[in-house]
Amino acid sequence: MTTFTESALTFLDARRDAPSRAQAWDAFSTLGLPTTVDEVWRYAPLKELNLEEFPLAPRGELPIFSPFATALASRAGLVLHVVDGFLRGVRGAIDGVRVEATEAHWSPRYESDAFAQLNCALTPATISVSVADGVHAAPPIVIVNTTTTGASFPQTLITLGRSSQASVVEYLEGGMAALVVPLTEYVIGDDASLTMSTYQRLDATAWHIARSTGRLGRDARLSQAVISIGAHYNRSRNDAEFLGTGGENELRTTFLGSHDQVHDFRTRQYHVAPRTRSTLLSKGAVADRSRSVYTGLIEIEKGAKRTDARQTNHNLLLSPHAHADSVPNLDIRENDVMCAHASSVGPLDELQRWYLESRGVSRPDAERLMIQGFFYEMLATLPRNLADVVEADLSATLGQVEIVTP
Repeated sequence: MTTFTESALTFLDARRDAPSRAQAWDAFSTLGLPTTVDEVWRYAPLKELNLEEFPLAPRGELPIFSPFATALASRAGLVLHVVDGFLRGVRGAIDGVRVEATEAHWSPRYESDAFAQLNCALTPATISVSVADGVHAAPPIVIVNTTTTGASFPQTLITLGRSSQASVVEYLEGGMAALVVPLTEYVIGDDASLTMSTYQRLDATAWHIARSTGRLGRDARLSQAVISIGAHYNRSRNDAEFLGTGGENELRTTFLGSHDQVHDFRTRQYHVAPRTRSTLLSKGAVADRSRSVYTGLIEIEKGAKRTDARQTNHNLLLSPHAHADSVPNLDIRENDVMCAHASSVGPLDELQRWYLESRGVSRPDAERLMIQGFFYEMLATLPRNLADVVEADLSATLGQVEIVTP
């Protein structure tokens, strides 16, 4: 059986750009896989991860879309199909939007991130989506990211030119017994606006370790929603860097845990320029023996005056055996700012449930209505012509979750 290391070295040897990838591979070899001694990986089940069990996925036949992916694609103006990190198909077109596969991208910000280094070394290519200056791409752009098996390292770069607008939806599926390590960057030009929605629906046996970074110019706006349902271990790190005055970021992360899943969310709102604004809301529910972790950091540099930054994390416990950790952090080096953070962990509100039951709603239906209402605030930020598809799928998933409350 081919191991991960063997398949990785074979992949690198066959690449014409192997010398440029060697820097990332050597950095990973030096770093090694993280351990739970490392504070940022403290809650991760890393003892269960054996990297050598995930050889790189070979380029095989093009899989067909799932019914859900088909429903998403039918409402899009441009559809990209990415399979195991390879761009395998592009359907449709939007004036002023260009799609291409380019050489792998690397940034010094990944120097201490072992999984990001692996992505930079082993991704087939950077899938670049560019929106030209002044273009308002009204139809959504849909990226269907399919993983077959083994290890997959998709890398995506979305660039918005000055005064442009776009809405992008990324859907991740497949991944039975696979390791999926996406790396995504959003470069948003001055006065540009990006609405980015990610729906992770990988197989329950997958390991998903994702990282995204948004870099915002002057008066730029990034509205980002991250919804995670699948994977055995789901780790999602979402950063925003405010590099220009007046930049705004609204980030909403949502998860639903069941069985023995672990959902691990990390966020960093890094304010460099003055008069910037960030709003983070993370809400999720854990059932059965599942666990969740939220670790958030608001970081404000000296000189980032009049910054307004807020983060909120709410967790629902749907079983006495489920567990949630919430770790909000503030690192403020400027006085003239407004910051706030809040978190909560607990079961469904008994008074709200009693109210519904007193109106003739059965207890199971009352509990599901309350959970759907808990998630609705997050789904409301999705593009209107796609929100109903995601809501129906989430509702169907929720119907299979066993709720055990006091």
